[in-house]
Amino acid sequence: MSGLLITGTSSDAGKSLVVTGLCRVIARRGISVAPYKAQNMSNHSMVCRDGSEIGRAQYLQAQAAGVEATSAMNPVLLKPGSDRRAHVVVRGRPAGELMAGEYATGRRHLAEAAFAAYEELAAQHEVIVCEGAGSPAEINLRAGDYVNLGLAQRFSLPTVLVGDIDRGGVLAALYGTWALVSDEDRPLLRAYLINKFRGDASVLDPGLDEITRRTGMPSLGVLPWLQDVWLDSEDSLSMGAWGDGADGVPEDRRLSVAVVRLPRTSNGTDVDALAAEPGVDVRVTVDADHAREADLLVLPGSRATTSDLDWLRRTGLADVVLDRARRGAPVLGICGGYQMLLDEIVDDGVEGSETSAGATVPGLGLLPGRVVFHEDKVLDRPSGTWRGHDVEGYEIHHGVVEPSGGEDFPGGHAVGAVRGSIWHGTLECDDYRRALLADVASASGARWSAEPGAAPFAARREGMIDTLADALETHVDVDAIITLAKESR
Repeated sequence: MSGLLITGTSSDAGKSLVVTGLCRVIARRGISVAPYKAQNMSNHSMVCRDGSEIGRAQYLQAQAAGVEATSAMNPVLLKPGSDRRAHVVVRGRPAGELMAGEYATGRRHLAEAAFAAYEELAAQHEVIVCEGAGSPAEINLRAGDYVNLGLAQRFSLPTVLVGDIDRGGVLAALYGTWALVSDEDRPLLRAYLINKFRGDASVLDPGLDEITRRTGMPSLGVLPWLQDVWLDSEDSLSMGAWGDGADGVPEDRRLSVAVVRLPRTSNGTDVDALAAEPGVDVRVTVDADHAREADLLVLPGSRATTSDLDWLRRTGLADVVLDRARRGAPVLGICGGYQMLLDEIVDDGVEGSETSAGATVPGLGLLPGRVVFHEDKVLDRPSGTWRGHDVEGYEIHHGVVEPSGGEDFPGGHAVGAVRGSIWHGTLECDDYRRALLADVASASGARWSAEPGAAPFAARREGMIDTLADALETHVDVDAIITLAKESR
């Protein structure tokens, strides 16, 4: 068994993508490899075949490695429900809550579960590629850390720093991270690489040489900005970080989609497949005009449904949704967004904000029925059909919808152009997605139609993984990374 830790100078530095690409590169070489992240803090998750819940990023990394995703790959998942509490998932199952004041001191049992999961994976694979969280320079959290250098110390993992040059100050971030960590931890930082570079990488050489001289960490390479790679992310900073849409479809045949950026958006990756569809322009927004004028408005999932519904009302976006329903403009609610469209929401403090606990909250009243939240979480991989098209998805929710009218819709129901589904992931089903978009185009008067021969979304995702792996092979010293991993034996 070998292992290494990929950590970053900040959130959204590119750790998830680098781990994904490395898993594919190592798997190409015939080596049994698996991804691992001790703890995620994210509302973007996925249901494994065994019914366990893990972060979307680790599920994708398992795909890149060519192995079945399991809860051991992300043993601890923290899902923020408010600024001061997070819902805890351990080994794929709900395990209570963690309050803000407990973050640094109340996680010993979580660390034990995480370390046991690493040992389980290490017994099954030749190489474990671990992903850190945030930055190891968060020295205020070091005492209870088990996802960054705490993990590396436990299993003697060589650590590679990823720096994001796109946000600026990457040299200071690399040096500052190295300087801030303790004397005991510093030897674990073995190398670094630069991510998201645009231009001639040779201009960086004097700076990289100086970083190496001061820290002893060699540079492993400079990854270019990959415009067409926007894989499932765990970080809300990345939601809507798609390519430029230069797909050749004329302006008069395009379809516009507005996705409301809720404060506690959950599984925003649901709309990735829409963004990949030729001729479909997706904008994640809080702008009322964009939401009003788009051909389709999407209310995505939410980890705090009643709180986000209150926000929707305070911002005036709820009025936009109601206006769209009155004039027959298409609206799609997914999971929490679906729940908001109902007549009422009954949440006895399971998911709602502290102020709404125990209350029955009126919904937007666009779909007849109510949702009742229960302590037990539903985790499932359902399937069905719509207008002759196969539909598959996954369920992650406490709220159980009780419809009282309307037409059947996969995972939910519909009234006119307003549709809701408790299922995530359905838009990845190509024939269903294109039929739904054709229906939207008809209702909105758009001239969009599906492009003949357009690539399936699954193939597009595989292509992005391969593009990422190819970039690592070309621009990064992958052999040096594998050699580092072998040092952890």
